[in-house]
Amino acid sequence: MEDQEPLGFEHMGLDPRLLQAVADLGWSQPTLIQEKAIPLALEGKDLLARARTGSGKTAAYAIPMLQLLLHKKATGPVMEQAVRGLVLVPTKELARQAQSMMQQLAAYCARDVRVANVSAAEDSASQRAVLMEKPDVVVGTPSRILNHLQQDNLKLRDSLELLVIDEADLLFSFGFEDELKGLLCHLPRIYQAFLMSATFNEDVQALKELVLHNPVTLKLQESQLPGPDQLQQFQVVCETEEDKFLLLYALLKLSLIRGKALLFVNTLERGYRLRLFLEQFSIPSCVLNGELPLRSRCHIISQFNQGFYDCVIATDAEILGPPVKGKRRGRGSKGDKAADPESGVARGIDFHHVSAVLNFDLPPTPEAYVHRAGRTARANNPGIVLTFVLPTEQSCLAKIEALLSGEGEAILLPYQFRMEEIESFRYRCRDAMRSVTKQAIREARLKEIKEELLHSEKLKTYFEDNPRDLQLLRHDLPLHPAVVKPHLGNVPDYLVPAALRGIVHPRKKRRKLPPCKKVKKVRTQNPLRDFKHRGKKLKPTAKPS
Repeated sequence: MEDQEPLGFEHMGLDPRLLQAVADLGWSQPTLIQEKAIPLALEGKDLLARARTGSGKTAAYAIPMLQLLLHKKATGPVMEQAVRGLVLVPTKELARQAQSMMQQLAAYCARDVRVANVSAAEDSASQRAVLMEKPDVVVGTPSRILNHLQQDNLKLRDSLELLVIDEADLLFSFGFEDELKGLLCHLPRIYQAFLMSATFNEDVQALKELVLHNPVTLKLQESQLPGPDQLQQFQVVCETEEDKFLLLYALLKLSLIRGKALLFVNTLERGYRLRLFLEQFSIPSCVLNGELPLRSRCHIISQFNQGFYDCVIATDAEILGPPVKGKRRGRGSKGDKAADPESGVARGIDFHHVSAVLNFDLPPTPEAYVHRAGRTARANNPGIVLTFVLPTEQSCLAKIEALLSGEGEAILLPYQFRMEEIESFRYRCRDAMRSVTKQAIREARLKEIKEELLHSEKLKTYFEDNPRDLQLLRHDLPLHPAVVKPHLGNVPDYLVPAALRGIVHPRKKRRKLPPCKKVKKVRTQNPLRDFKHRGKKLKPTAKPS
């Protein structure tokens, strides 16, 4: 029996306006999850779908949701405007991304289908005004949606027809179990539901029992990560912590890893230590910090996608650890207590064109490794994952390899790199590490918070009424988190390993102009402007007439 040809978007019976938006996005063919899920969803079936991260799950539920709403408005009787679609996501960043994707797909029918995101950290009054207009689809985190339901800002019992739970395997890990159960009490008895997830675990099974009614399960026969022809996975054993910093410096400074990179660490403090370390060598990077407001975090992601940064340092320790029942996730180590519990970057966020994922710290679980690696090799783009491993972490590495090899994927290959070739850089590495003290890390975090206060729109009125507080912030002693030594930003040729001199091109110093031996005297209308150049000195060469 011959394989059936892939089903294209044009054969799914979609509204022409949706097809035009899909064409504008450059999608010629649906992905596997889209090809299987969209027709079933259009038939009115509940779906439990598992597909790897980056496979197009957002469009797999957004397209049928928009199609069903458009079809009902075009063919059914005139109905009162109401919220008919609800999308639940675990993080604010993912909510913003889901809203953006749905708005792009609804670009040619924006008057007929409106999408609102209520997960942003705005005051309740402004969100109440948005919900009073009764958008067709509401996107948000379970806690924010439940809050609006309890305040009667949002009513779903008589109108909801479509429910989507995206990244379902993370919702309980974020501590949303109680909110989800409370939220379901405000929904009607009959509605169509989609559960989208990258993995199937006990939490997803629990959600299935709570939400779905006789669902169709799509467990696609594909691995959680792309194959070795698209995604190359390596591991390198570092004997000490210092070797990890040394290797990272060599990889980035000698351009052995090119393109945009995501650096993952296990704590926020480690993230700032790494950023200050790279700053010593004039390697620009930024930390995606859950302590900062949502708008700032989204701005960092946007700048990274636009190419302003080549390195973003992120953490997922408080997000992807073992679930804690009855507690809100997000309280990690002592230094991370203020992190936003509804913030997360290891899952769902679409970083554009990431060439490499560097696990500077070994992921806490095999699942965390999969979620981190899913940030690269998205769509049909190639990618690399490089994991730094200490000798004491070999047992954890074995669990990751067991997960990958159990699915037929290539195991983590040894990264062919000889540490002795970069020994000449070790003294520079130690010099930079000495500058990054605990005090420097605290001051760097404080500096970012002060910048947020100074540029906060919410505090603008307060500072107008209290100008002295603004002056205290502006005229406070400037922070110098770590003393940057300019000479560390340049790599002399003699330090580059002989085996790499024909491959890498470290930044060279600018050539100085040789001193002029003879300079002709030139007469102008203003003789005082006539100068001659002798090295670095500038002297007048003509006397006033």
